[in-house]
Amino acid sequence: MIFFSNNYDVFSQKKDFIVVLDAGHGGKDPGKVGYKNSKEKEIALNIVLHVGKLLEKEPNVKVVYTRKTDVFVDLWERGRIANKADADLFVSVHCNAHSSQALGSETWVLGTHANRQNFEVAKAENSVILLEEDYKTNYKGFDPNSPESVIGLTLMQEEYLDQSIQLASIVQDGFTNTLKRKNRGVKQAGFVVLHQTYMPSILIETGFLTNKTEGTFLNSKVGQEKFSESIYKGIVKYFNQLSLNSVANEEIDEQPKEQPKEVKSVEKNIQFKVQIAAGKRKLATKSYNFKGLKNVERVKFGKIYRYYLGNTSDFTEINKVKKQANSKGYTTAFIVAFKNGKKISIDDVFK
Repeated sequence: MIFFSNNYDVFSQKKDFIVVLDAGHGGKDPGKVGYKNSKEKEIALNIVLHVGKLLEKEPNVKVVYTRKTDVFVDLWERGRIANKADADLFVSVHCNAHSSQALGSETWVLGTHANRQNFEVAKAENSVILLEEDYKTNYKGFDPNSPESVIGLTLMQEEYLDQSIQLASIVQDGFTNTLKRKNRGVKQAGFVVLHQTYMPSILIETGFLTNKTEGTFLNSKVGQEKFSESIYKGIVKYFNQLSLNSVANEEIDEQPKEQPKEVKSVEKNIQFKVQIAAGKRKLATKSYNFKGLKNVERVKFGKIYRYYLGNTSDFTEINKVKKQANSKGYTTAFIVAFKNGKKISIDDVFK
């Protein structure tokens, strides 16, 4: 069954939606070792390859792997692969372990660790850099054992945090409601592998290899396939939400035939805005829904929602806002006018 919508090129210049799949650990780094000598590197790879197999059937998707065999890949190289591919998503798959019989799934995004426990999780995953050659050069003195170093990672990914959380929430919801895994939540911590990427990125801890029941499930073909299918469906759902949330294909209405580039003066009670989209869908005014544009205003007129940018009585200033919208791809955006809060014809203003 084809899950992906066929209109990705509507809101992107790229032909394909590129997903980078990252199987944690590998080669000389086994990762966590659990029940009956199960190894994180093997389970993560099996899950990633199956997710990729499902995604590769989709016509709108290109899959890139950081590894497809049992090899060791530096953390910085994993990020470089994603950036070189100009990927739209980076999904890293791992397994958990604990000295107790802890169990459950959790999904992480890059962010300042909220507590000591979160830092310890990140430290465990980041410690793999100590196995890399010239890691002090590659990571410019980064110390995986230092909370201060970890905090310094988070700022560069801040631009993609909303989208990363959106994807992480979808994936985590699938684990909880479909796979019936114990929900350990969406969390934030400073993972080096996520820091290296320049796109929405998540790190999945599928479950605990050290838990007898969960470890057995993860180490089984059935368990790995179920996790793969859940991750795949989560990526599909995220993609389709992006498609629905994109307003590039919304109708732009009531556009005047011609708008002046300069106006010497207007009435003081006139306010100008730029209409970038209109339609029946109620969209959250988050920047990721509007190609990075911030402070978008949503106003409902009857059954139609209109989306505006800017609010000023200065026509020169509103023209700058319009150019900003145009530069983001809203080529049909246009200026509208309000008098005492009521929308009026732009032609009446210029008369």
